[in-house]
Amino acid sequence: MQKPSTPRGTRDFGPTQVARRNYIFGVVRRVFEKFGYAPLETPTLENLSVLMGKYGEEGNQLLFKVLNSGDFAKDVTAEDLAAGSQKVLPKVAEKGLRYDLTVPFARYVVMNRGQLTLPFKRYQIQPVWRADRPARGRYREFVQCDADVVGTNSLLCEAEIVLMIDEVLSTLGLTDFSIKINHRGVLSGIYQALGGEGRESDLFVAIDKLDKIGREGVTRELLERGFSQGAIDKVFGYLEVGGSFDEKLTALRQAFGADGVLADEASAPTRGLADLAQVQQYLQDFGFEHFERLDFDVTLARGLSYYTGCIFEVKVNNVQMGSISGGGRYDNLTGAFGLPGLSGVGFSFGVDRIYDVLEELQLFPEEVAAAPLCLIANFDQEGRATVLPLLRRLRDAGLAAELYPEVSKLKKQFEYADKRGIRYLLLAGPDERAAGQVKLRDMRAGTEQTLALSDVVATVQALA
Repeated sequence: MQKPSTPRGTRDFGPTQVARRNYIFGVVRRVFEKFGYAPLETPTLENLSVLMGKYGEEGNQLLFKVLNSGDFAKDVTAEDLAAGSQKVLPKVAEKGLRYDLTVPFARYVVMNRGQLTLPFKRYQIQPVWRADRPARGRYREFVQCDADVVGTNSLLCEAEIVLMIDEVLSTLGLTDFSIKINHRGVLSGIYQALGGEGRESDLFVAIDKLDKIGREGVTRELLERGFSQGAIDKVFGYLEVGGSFDEKLTALRQAFGADGVLADEASAPTRGLADLAQVQQYLQDFGFEHFERLDFDVTLARGLSYYTGCIFEVKVNNVQMGSISGGGRYDNLTGAFGLPGLSGVGFSFGVDRIYDVLEELQLFPEEVAAAPLCLIANFDQEGRATVLPLLRRLRDAGLAAELYPEVSKLKKQFEYADKRGIRYLLLAGPDERAAGQVKLRDMRAGTEQTLALSDVVATVQALA
């Protein structure tokens, strides 16, 4: 008999895990809606014509393609097979599992542009799939919580992303995290300072690995990609700028000015530094209280295949884990679908990584559980006339409650409540019923009190 298993990179979620994940979703959803974002859902499957080419070559390789129904290979010829997978793919697969929620959102905007009121703010909480190598904090199926706004260039949106990230993570009990921010224009300025040496994409890909492979590894990679040692030293002169947010802005203005990069006021580096300063000013005007968490990180170079302005990434500092959130501004993502020039900005929470972080730091509240709040013990058949109306009153009051389904020994019912994590056990045996009373046992504290039957609901409500 074959041993059952799940595909690599996927997992089952038991009741406790689902309850904890729903807790995270609830916090994220409430913050998104408080900031004016409306819910949206898109299909699990997208046409490959929508997905392909939007994530770069590596992203294309990580897309899960779905074989066509029926005899999917009927149109494939020997010549196609000899030509390789790129020739075969269009004939055997027309659809794929979504890789993220941003590209489907862009497709939705274009398809519904006549009905949308701009700026359009939406959030999505749905699973995505990537054919990545599974590792801790990296799964092939995982949930993203996206928030995007399109139809405005206002940097107030970037400032509100910082505020939403900070509020969500603070509400979840996290305190030691960094909201990293950079700008595509700053990265372009670094490349311009090199005088066009090497390829821009090679430079950014290497820079983005700095926290993983260190200066020595980045240096080696840039040398292999054709950059001179002098150019590499200049790059690190920019990347290692230190100090506060303001001090980094000042230092980069001076460095770019000395290299002639800021000669044009409309240049990308000029705009990049100005945008970052404006985001900072919005946060100051708002009264943001956690600037120690906002890190102007010159090495941040994520998503440069479509991000064109500010870029974000969030790291929890006291846990060994990759980024738990990221995003940025894209000025023409909808252009791939025939609607050029529509600017947008957004970000995403990686719920699975946030879950792992909260679990490691033991930050899930005790009351976040899949179990009901209270269990009514089942003593005998004669007690149904008392306990079933009580069960109904508890549920009518919005309290999660259940009656043990069978008449059993109390020890067995106690063990059931303990294993389920049920907080309160209600005992209405023959003696209690005769006196119009119920015993309320706190399973966590080990204490017990006797209540009038009429007071049970109010007492449990007060304890809940």
